[in-house]
Amino acid sequence: MATRGSTGSNQISDGTPPKTWSHGLLDRPDKKQDIFRNRINRKYGLALGNYHDLYEWSVGADSFTCFWEEFLDFSGIIVSEKHNQIVDDVPMHEIPRWFRGCRLNYAENILRKRDDSVALYVTDERLTRTRKITFSELYRQVARFAKLLSSFGVQKGDRVCGYVANTEHSVFAYLASASIGAIWSSTSPDLGHRAVVDRFQQIKPKVIFAVEKQIYNGKIHDKLTNLELILKNLDSVEAVVILPFDEDSSSDISFLKNSFHLKDVLAEVDDDPKLDFVQVPFDHPLCILFSSGTTGKPKCMVHSVGGTLIQHRKEHELLGDLGQNDILFYFTTTGWMMWNWLLSGLAAGAALVLFEGTPISASSPFLLFEMAGMLGVTVFGTSAKYLATLEEKLSEGSPGRLYNLGALHTVLSTGSPLMPHSFDYVFEHIKADVMLGSISGGSDIVSCFVGQNCTLPTVRGQVQSRNLGMDIVAYSNEGLPVWDEEGELVCRKPFPAMPVYFWGDSDGELYRRAYFSRFPNVWHHGDFCMVDSKTRGVIMLGRSDATLNPNGVRFGSVEIYNVVETEPRIKDSVCVSYLSKKTKDEKVVLFVKMADEDDITEDLRTKLKSMIRGALSARHVPSLIIRVRDIPYTLNLKKVELAVKKIINGNTAVDPSTLSNPECLEEYKALIPMMSILD
Repeated sequence: MATRGSTGSNQISDGTPPKTWSHGLLDRPDKKQDIFRNRINRKYGLALGNYHDLYEWSVGADSFTCFWEEFLDFSGIIVSEKHNQIVDDVPMHEIPRWFRGCRLNYAENILRKRDDSVALYVTDERLTRTRKITFSELYRQVARFAKLLSSFGVQKGDRVCGYVANTEHSVFAYLASASIGAIWSSTSPDLGHRAVVDRFQQIKPKVIFAVEKQIYNGKIHDKLTNLELILKNLDSVEAVVILPFDEDSSSDISFLKNSFHLKDVLAEVDDDPKLDFVQVPFDHPLCILFSSGTTGKPKCMVHSVGGTLIQHRKEHELLGDLGQNDILFYFTTTGWMMWNWLLSGLAAGAALVLFEGTPISASSPFLLFEMAGMLGVTVFGTSAKYLATLEEKLSEGSPGRLYNLGALHTVLSTGSPLMPHSFDYVFEHIKADVMLGSISGGSDIVSCFVGQNCTLPTVRGQVQSRNLGMDIVAYSNEGLPVWDEEGELVCRKPFPAMPVYFWGDSDGELYRRAYFSRFPNVWHHGDFCMVDSKTRGVIMLGRSDATLNPNGVRFGSVEIYNVVETEPRIKDSVCVSYLSKKTKDEKVVLFVKMADEDDITEDLRTKLKSMIRGALSARHVPSLIIRVRDIPYTLNLKKVELAVKKIINGNTAVDPSTLSNPECLEEYKALIPMMSILD
C-alpha cells in the first residue's frame, strides 16, 4: 500500500496495479442498481452481468434513450401527464428537449413522504442544539411558504432568490418556489455584496429571502448591512423576507425597503394549508446556478425540473443506493450545486443534515465527524481540500477512533480531484469498509459525469466509474477517444441535466461557445482526465483551462500536486503556466505554501524538481518554484488556478468576492515583475 510519503501518483503507465478496497455496500442484497439491471435483462432479453455491461447499454447508440425512459419509469417519479417523445432528434449543440408532453412538479416528488420520520437535522458549528423536522412538518412549512409567495404575487416563471444560510428556512423557500412553478436561485451570505449583485441583477428576482445573521468560526456576523447594499442595486425586488437567526431574533429592518420579518408575514398565513403543486413541462426551469465569476461575469445556468430530478435520483439511488434508512450529509453552502444535489436526497426518503458554520473549529479539527457520530450519518460528503487538511492533523487523532462512525457506509468527495494519499487517509483513519466516492461534475449540469458506485470497489486515486447514461470519454487534441492517456473530458450524447438555456443568452451563442466550440456536437466540459482501460475508472487531472503545455506537452496540474504534496515540508501548492512575452512558450510556475513559517531553500527546490522529474518527466519540471503565504480557494474549497494564471500573466481583473481568502491574491500581483525572468 502506498503511503503519504510516497511519490506514487497512480499513473496508469507505471505498470503497478493500483490499491483497491472493498466496502460494505458490495454485499448489500437487493441494491437498486442490481434490481434495475435485472429488469432490463428480462425486458430486453439481455445478459448484462455487471455495472460495466449496464453502462455500455445505457450509452449505446440504439439504447441510451431507452435507459432514460426505463429509469423514469423505474424511479417512480410522479408525473401528471406522460411523455409522447423521449428526446428531440437534433444535434447535441441544439440542446434537445427531453420527455415532451410530460408534466410534473419537483416539490411534489421531494415531498412524497409525509410521515413523522425525520426529514431534516439542522445544526451548526456549535453542535449544542439540533432541530429535527419531520417529513409531515416539512410539507406543512413548505405549504405555508408557498402561500406566502403567492400573497406577494409570485407566479410560475418568476424568480425567487435566497441570500441564505444552510438552514431549514432555505429548504422551505426553495421547495415552496418549486411548488408554484417559480424559479429559485441562491447564494451564501458570506459572498461579497458585489458578487451577489452580479448574479441576482441578471435574473431580476421578485422576492428575496435573506438572513439577518450568520455564524462562522465562533462569531455571529450581521448580514443586514450587506443586504442593504445588495438591494440598492436590485430594482425588481418587491418583497424581502428576513429569516431569523434564532428564536429571539428581532433585528431592526426599518431601513430596508419592502422588508418583513418571517414571523410577521407567516402569522397571516394559514397554519396548516394544502399544497397545490403546479404542474409544469419536464424542461420547465427549476433553478439558476452561476459559474464562479472569479475571472468574468458569472454565467446564469438554468436547470430544469425534470432534468434535475431524474439525474439526482439516478446518482443517489442507482449509484449510491440511497434509501429511507439513510442520513445524508454534505458540507456545502447554499450557493454551490451540492446544496441542490443534497436536497434531492429527500426524494429517496433519506433524512438530510443541514450544517452551518466552519468545518474546522478552534477546539476540534474533526467537528464534522463529531457531528456525524452524534447523528448517525450514513453518507458523509465533503471536499478533497477538507480531507487533505485532516491529514495534516494526524497528531490530534483520527476521526474513526475518536467518534462512533458505525453507521457510516459512504464517504464522498468533490470540489477538486482527491489525491491518492487522501484515499489512504480515509481508509486508515476514518473507516476501513466505507465506499469512498470521488465524484466530479459541476454547476453546469447540477450533477456529476463520474462518481460513486455501490457495485464497484474503490481504486486508489480513481473515480469509481463513469455515470450511467453519460457517454464520457477522454478526447485527444484531434477529437479522438483515448484510453490510458490524458485527454479532455467530453460527453458524446445528450442527457436530461444539460441546462435548458443560459439566462439572458437569447440566441444561445454563449451556451454553444461554453460547451460546443472545442469539439463539434460534443459536450466539452473543461476537465482534463484519463480513463483506465483495465478498471474503467477515471483519473481527474484538473481543469483543462488551467492545463499546462510546456514545449507542446499537455498535462494536468494534479499530476504535479500528486508528487509535490508528498513532501512533508509542503502544505499546499498551485501550479500554473506563464506565457513568455518574447518566445510565446509556456513555462510552468509552481507556487508552494510551506508547512511552517520557513522560507523555501534552494535544496528543497532542487529536491522538488528531482521528485517531479523522476515521477513524471523532465518536461514537467517547473521553471520557477516560489513560496507564497497562501493558496486561493473559493468559498466551496475549490483551488482557483485560473485566477492565479491570469494574474501572473498580467491580467489582474479578478473578482475576489467569491474567494474564501481573497487577500492572498495581492501577493500574486506583487510577483508579476518576477515573471519577467521567464521572458
